[in-house]
Amino acid sequence: MRARTAAKTGRARLGLGLAVTVAVLATAAPAYPAHPATAGTGAVRAALPGGLGPCLGPECPDAYLDPHTGPANGRDAGINIFVGGDFQVRERAAEAEGRVVVLGSFDQDKADGASRVYNVGIVGAGSQTQPPAGSDFLTTGGGIAVADGERLIADGGVVRHAGPLTGTVSATRVVRDPDAATPYAPLRRELAAASQCYARPGGTARPPTGTVTNNRFETLFRGDGRSPLQVFNVDADIAAPGRGQQGIRFADIPPNATILVNVLGADRAVVTYSGEQTYRQRLLWNFPDATTVGLLGTGQFQGAALIGNPASRTTVTLPGFNGRFFTTGSLRHTSATTGGGGQEFHSYPFTGDLPDCGSAPVTGELSVLKVNGAGDALAGAGFELWRESNGTPGLQTGTPGGDTRDPRGCTTRADGICRLTAEPGTYYWREVTPPAGYALPANPVFGPLVLTPGNAGEGVRVRAVNTPLVPPVRGEVSVLKTDAETGDPLAGAVFRLWKETNGTPGLQTGRPNGDTPVGGPCTTDESGDCTRTVGVGTYYWQEITAPPGYLLPANPVFGPLALTEENAREGVTVTAADIAAPVPVPGAVSVRKVSPEGAPLAGAVFQLWRETNGTPGLQTGGNTPDTRVGDDCVTSLPSATCTRTVDVGTYYWRETTAPPGHGLPANPVFGPLVLTADNADQGVAVDAVNTPFRGRIIVVKKDPKTKRVLRGAVFELWKETNGVRGLQTEGADPDTQIGPACETNRQGVCEFWNLGEGWYYVREVEAPEGYLLREDPVTEPLQLDVRTPDQERVVELFNRPAEEGHHGKDHGKGHGKKPGKSPAKHKKAGKAKSHAKGHGKGHGKAPAKSRRP
Repeated sequence: MRARTAAKTGRARLGLGLAVTVAVLATAAPAYPAHPATAGTGAVRAALPGGLGPCLGPECPDAYLDPHTGPANGRDAGINIFVGGDFQVRERAAEAEGRVVVLGSFDQDKADGASRVYNVGIVGAGSQTQPPAGSDFLTTGGGIAVADGERLIADGGVVRHAGPLTGTVSATRVVRDPDAATPYAPLRRELAAASQCYARPGGTARPPTGTVTNNRFETLFRGDGRSPLQVFNVDADIAAPGRGQQGIRFADIPPNATILVNVLGADRAVVTYSGEQTYRQRLLWNFPDATTVGLLGTGQFQGAALIGNPASRTTVTLPGFNGRFFTTGSLRHTSATTGGGGQEFHSYPFTGDLPDCGSAPVTGELSVLKVNGAGDALAGAGFELWRESNGTPGLQTGTPGGDTRDPRGCTTRADGICRLTAEPGTYYWREVTPPAGYALPANPVFGPLVLTPGNAGEGVRVRAVNTPLVPPVRGEVSVLKTDAETGDPLAGAVFRLWKETNGTPGLQTGRPNGDTPVGGPCTTDESGDCTRTVGVGTYYWQEITAPPGYLLPANPVFGPLALTEENAREGVTVTAADIAAPVPVPGAVSVRKVSPEGAPLAGAVFQLWRETNGTPGLQTGGNTPDTRVGDDCVTSLPSATCTRTVDVGTYYWRETTAPPGHGLPANPVFGPLVLTADNADQGVAVDAVNTPFRGRIIVVKKDPKTKRVLRGAVFELWKETNGVRGLQTEGADPDTQIGPACETNRQGVCEFWNLGEGWYYVREVEAPEGYLLREDPVTEPLQLDVRTPDQERVVELFNRPAEEGHHGKDHGKGHGKKPGKSPAKHKKAGKAKSHAKGHGKGHGKAPAKSRRP
C-alpha cells in the first residue's frame, strides 16, 4: 500500500489544490438574515425593499420547475413568505415552501380529520428549490402554538422563535431567541410604503398601460404590447358575480415585461380556477388599501403578492400559490369550508423590474475566507470590517482622522468565512484574533475590497492565509474502491472526505453542527483510489456516487480513520467494496380507457406512479410520496391506450383528466400493477372505465311576491351548438333544441334529463295562466360539465300576475308579453310532463371554472 500511495502523492496534492478552489466557490449559504440582503451569482435584483424577490445565495437553480414531487432543485436563502402580523394555519392547509418570516405569532390548529402536520421550508410538492440546509426555515417575532396531536415540521432547518412555544415542532434545531425577528422588523414599514408607491406615486394613481375587462366568466388584462412595465389598476374583485370563480388571462404582454396589477379598495378578492404560469416570476399583485383580502378558488395561482395595509388580514384557500407572498398584515392559510384540502405555498422568485420608490439602497456582501497554507478552512478567526473614509490610501485605524470601523464584529465558523453586508464603497478586513494554534499574519489587513452597484449582486471576497505556530504533521488518508466479489479496483466512484470536528462519534454531515468536509469530491480512477494529504485527526470517507453498474453500500461511510503523528508517514487507508447492481428487466405497463360498453375513449390524461415509499396504495403528496414516472400521457384512438416501458416493480395509473363528456371515476387510481421478471415479456395492463356525463337542468317557476310555485309554464331547452354568442332559434344555422317542451307541474317544476356536457339556454314560451310572459324569456347560458355540483343546474324564474300589468305591457323587472297561445309546436300534445323530486344547490349560478360561449 505504501508504494502505491507514494507514487500518487504528487497527483493527490495537485488534486487538493483544485478541490479547495471548488469548495470555496460552492460554499453553502449560511443561516443569516436576508435583510439587508444581496443576490447570489447571476441573480437579478428586484426593486422590492430589503432585497426581497429574487433567489439569494450561491445555490440558486438555473431554472425553476413547475410544482412537482422530484428531488431538490437548488437552494434559495431569500424569504418566500413574509407576514407582518400573525400567521394562522387552519382547516386542511398543508405546507409553506421556502423561508418564512413572521413578525407576530405562528398558530396551527387544523380541522379534525385533516392531516395533522404542516410543513415549512422543504415540502412534498413544489418548485423543490429549498432553503439552505441548516438555515432558519421559520422565524417568528412572537410565539409558536401547535394544537394537541398536530406537528409543525421543518426537517433540515431551524425554527427560531422569540415568544413561548407550545405543541410539537420537528426541526434540526428549535431556538428560543428574543431577537429572532429584529433584523426583519423594518420590512413591514418599507413594504407598506412601496405598496402605496406602486399604486399612487406622489398620491396620484399610477397611469395604467393596459385595460381590464371582467366579462363574468373571465377577467382579461390586455397590455399595450410595448411597455417594459405593464400597469393595470382594478377597483373591484377579480371574480365572477357573487365572488364566483372565473378565469384570468393576460394578452399583449411583451416578452420579459414586468406586470404590476394594483387591486384597489378596502375589501377585495381574487377567485379563480386559472393555473397558467407564463408570468409568475415577473407578475406582482399589489393590494395597497385592503383590510380584507381573499385569494380564493381552485386554481394554481401565479405571481407574487404584496398586501400593503398593516391592519389587513389575508385569507388564502387556493390549492397552490406559486410565487413570493409578502403581507404587512396577518395571514390565514386554510381551505374552503365546502371541502378540499392540501393548500400549499410554493417557492418561486420575483425577478421583475418595479418602479423606483426610493427603496432601500443597494447593498452587497463583503466576505473574507480564512484558510491555512494547505487551503483548509479555519474557524475562530476574529475580524473587524473598516470602511475607507479619510481619503488616505490604505487602512488607518487611529483616531482622530482614521477610517471608520463597522460596529459589527465577526468570527469565522467551520466554513472559515466572515460575511457582512454594506453599501457600495471601499473596505478592509482586519484580523484581530487568529484561529487557535495559528499566528496573526505579519500584515493582518486584507483589502482593499471595492464594492460597487455593479458587483453588489455577487459581492466581494478576499482570502486570508494564516501560518500555524508549529508546522503541522501531515499524512495521507485514502480509500480503495473494489468489486465486492472479485476485489478488482473500480473507477467512477465519487467520495467526499470529512474531518471529525463536532465531538460526536460517527459522521454527521448536517449543518450547522455537523462535521467538516475536506476539499471537494474525489472520483476514483482505474486504480480505484482516492487520496488526500491532511493534518492529524480523525476522518471519514463518504461514498456519494457508486461506480457505474454498482449499488451504494447500505452504509456509505467508511471510517473512522485516525491519522496520528506516529502513523502519518505511512498514512491510513480503508477499502470500500460495492455490489454490482442487478440488470434491470424492462416491461410494459399499460392502461386502456374505455366506456362501460368497452369502446375506446380518447382524451383521457394519465400519470404513471411507481410504488416507492413502502405504504400500500398510491400516495402523491406529503413528505414521502411515491415516485412519478415520465410525463402525462393522453389517450388517442384507435387503441386509447397509454403504455410505459419500465423496470420491474409495482405501479399505479392515475387518471387526472376524464375524456370529453365523461366524469372521473370515484377512484381515479388503477392498480397496483405488479411487473415482475416472469411477466415482463407480456407486460401488465388494466382497463379504466369511465361513465358518460349525464346531467339535468331543473326549472322552478314562482310568483315573485308570494314565492308560490306555479304550474302550467311551458319551457324549451336549447343547446349552444353554432358558436354564436346567445340563443339563435331560427336562420340557416340555429342552435339545437333538446327534446320536446316541458310544462311545470304542481310543484312548479320542469326537468330536463340525461344531458351531455355543454352550454344550454332555457326559453319560456308560455306563461302560467294569469301571468305575464317574461320580457326576456331566455335565461343566461347554463353550463353542465363534470365540475357541476351534483351534475345539475337549478334555475328559479318569476312571472308577474297579468292584473299587475298595464294593458298587456309590464315594464318592471321580469315583465313581458301577455300570456297567450303558444305556437303549434308548443301545444300540450307536445309538452313533456316532469317528475321532479326536489331542488339542488346553486340555483342559477354559474359553476366553477366556467367560460361563457
